[in-house]
Order: sequence, then C-alpha cells, then structure tokens
Amino acid sequence: MDGMMGQEIDISIVCPMYNEAAMIPPFMAMLFPVLEKLNRPFEIICVNDGSKDDTFDRLMQEKQQRGHITVINFSRNFGKEAALTAGLAHAAGRAVIPMDADLQDPPELIADMVAYWDKGYDVVLARRTDRSTDRLSKRITAKWFYRIHNLLSSILLPADVGDFRLMSRKVVDAVNQLPENQRFMKGIFAWVGFKTATVGYVRDKRKAGKTRFNFWKLWNLAIDGVTSFSSAPLRIWLYLGIFTSLLSFLYGCFIVFKTLIYGVDVPGYASIVTIILFLGGIQLIGIGVIGEYIGRMYLETKRRPPYIIEGIY
Repeated sequence: MDGMMGQEIDISIVCPMYNEAAMIPPFMAMLFPVLEKLNRPFEIICVNDGSKDDTFDRLMQEKQQRGHITVINFSRNFGKEAALTAGLAHAAGRAVIPMDADLQDPPELIADMVAYWDKGYDVVLARRTDRSTDRLSKRITAKWFYRIHNLLSSILLPADVGDFRLMSRKVVDAVNQLPENQRFMKGIFAWVGFKTATVGYVRDKRKAGKTRFNFWKLWNLAIDGVTSFSSAPLRIWLYLGIFTSLLSFLYGCFIVFKTLIYGVDVPGYASIVTIILFLGGIQLIGIGVIGEYIGRMYLETKRRPPYIIEGIY
C-alpha cells in the first residue's frame, strides 16, 4: 500500500508464507519487475503464518527497501487456508491474485491473467499443464483426489489448478462473505462461480526451502475438501447398510431353506468370526465418516475466528 495513498489499487498479490525466509528475496526480485511493467497501482499482501524462521524480518526488510508491501503477522501458525482468508480480507485491489512464494507459480503469468481480466473475465485460472517436477506419488494422488472429489461433489474442482488465479473484486467480495471457519479455499473459489478463463503453464521446481505439505497434511486437506462440499459419503454408507442388510436377509433365507431340506450342519467357527469382523469393520468405518461431519459441525458451532492477527505492518 505504500506509495499508493489516494490511488485505487488495481492489482493485489496475496502471499501466504510459512518459513519462506530463503525464498523472499528471489521471489520479490522476480515479482516486482512483472508488476511494475503492468504500469498499474499494485500492492503485495504478505501473510506471515507463524513462521519459525526469519520470514517476518525478511519481509520487513523488503517492505523498507521496496514499499508496496503490507505484512500481516499471525499470532501463531493457523494454516494456509487461514492465511489466504486473511489476505483476501485485507486486499484492496480491483483484482486479487493469490500465489505462493516458492516460485513454482511463475510471476510472468500475471500479465496473461490481467489481459483476460481486461477482457471481462472475473476469474482467470492458472492450470498446470506439466507437473513432471512433482514427485510421482504426488501426481498420482492429486489426479485421484480430483477424480474422487468431482465424483462425490456437485461442485467440480478444475484439475491441476491450485490457489494461483486472478479474481475480480466482486469474486473476492463473494468469497469474503462466506461465514464458515473450516475453509477449503479451492472448493470455495469454485463454489462462487463467475465467468472464468484458463491459462496454462509448466510448473517449475521449488527454488529453495522445503514444502510444508507432507502426505498426512495432503490427506487431511483431501478429507476437508470432500466433507466440505459433499454429503455423498454419508449416503454411500446408507446404501451400503441397505445392501448389507438385504444380503444378510437373503443369506438367512438360504440357511432356513437349507436346514429344512438337508438338516442342521455343524457351524463353522472361522466363517462366523470372519463375518462378525467384516460387519464390525464396516460399522466402524461408517461411524468414522459420521464423526468427520460431526467434528466439522462441532468446530463450526464454536465460532472461533479462523486466525488471530498479531499486527499489520
């Protein structure tokens, strides 16, 4: 916001950051020339999500040297979804672009996004056309996540699209109006809709540091995505219960007729134990699915804020 007093901001860049101290100088060095070349008023909203390294100090150094940077400092680590939420809430631009600081999302693509925005598009998605720099396991799990989510949910997530996108002011205002605390931002972005264009790019390698998303965090994010926008898992277990009951009834009828015709066989211990364990496992899985939804309801009813800001600099 520095240097823009009295001017309407055209472009807001929102950057959630967690332990990105090593990436901040190269990221800013690549981002600023792209934004300055657009010749439009801009701001960069950096959200320090409780980093344990020198991220905050590096951001303050960049702010003093370059200007145009607003630093939102969380009181602790609240997660990327909360950091995105805070950045969008404080962004003043007519167009807002969330992006990571690892330079896997190329700043050069911003010019193409803005060109589509000038043509009247409210959302411009950046689609990864080549993910060969990602691990094979990550590519496979991402592919199946999108397939399973879109199969279960009425809100379709565009495949190979992350948070890197342009959104017009009315899209951002719509996102900011949504009241839930447990936020799956990819689903929220898709839910609000609006006129959308897509630009492709090749995903680059991370320039420095390490990704904070391990398998467990990605798994939890996938569970959040499915349970946030679909009740299909609950329906699936309803249908599975009906099917199991019908199967049990038919098997019971078979046993009755078999006993009437052939007499009573010596019961098999192994088969009984197997059936009991199988049905018990199904019941526990069903309870677990219900528990996921009840847990989300429990967290929502507390109405705690998704983040706490230590200060805005």
